[in-house]
Amino acid sequence: MTVVKAENVIKDYGLNGTTVHALRGVNLEFQGGEFAAIAGPSGSGKSTFLHLTGCLDTISGGAMLVGGSDTSKMSHKQLALLRRHSIGFIFQAYNLIPVLSVEENIGFPLTLLGVDKSEVKERTAQALADVGLEGMAKRRPKEMSGGQQQRVAIARALVKKPALILADEPTANLDSTIGREILELMLALNKSVGTTFIFSTHDQMVMDYARRVVHIRDGQVESDEVK
Repeated sequence: MTVVKAENVIKDYGLNGTTVHALRGVNLEFQGGEFAAIAGPSGSGKSTFLHLTGCLDTISGGAMLVGGSDTSKMSHKQLALLRRHSIGFIFQAYNLIPVLSVEENIGFPLTLLGVDKSEVKERTAQALADVGLEGMAKRRPKEMSGGQQQRVAIARALVKKPALILADEPTANLDSTIGREILELMLALNKSVGTTFIFSTHDQMVMDYARRVVHIRDGQVESDEVK
């Protein structure tokens, strides 16, 4: 099943009176269960593509289909609902809510979806176990290492069982050993749950783990390699 389909996607930004062409007619398709990386140097357009895929931004031209829905034809409310129900996000800065405990951070997406409290507790406990953080439910993010915080972020992304998880430079703030552990964890979850993972990265280690690597340069697809 096609999870993401980009058809001649264009994204332009206005910057200081000039137009920046972030994406210049990108055509890409991702199937369910892929473990793929979008790689390229800073300014190549890889993060822009991820943000468009995640409905965090809107395209300037072409069509972007996520889960079969053409996001260019959706209202802000419809885009928010698509994000909330179908897409999980993992950011390099973790983006955890500091005043909430680990279990509250993980359960927050389910609360937004109106899931019953008992089910939130059950699914949060399972997500904690999936990422190897049993016994840390009551901790605050500041009481945890960077690697542990990223595991919480992964659990939060997984807890609502999305079809797609987007990870923007997920290893950028981690040392190589912890980064490898995080990638092993995500790969194991990809294999066991079947969730599609798409990374944006310039980290060679992430590219080595990915089963497909798309290189973007100057807003265009330079190569697309399936291993």
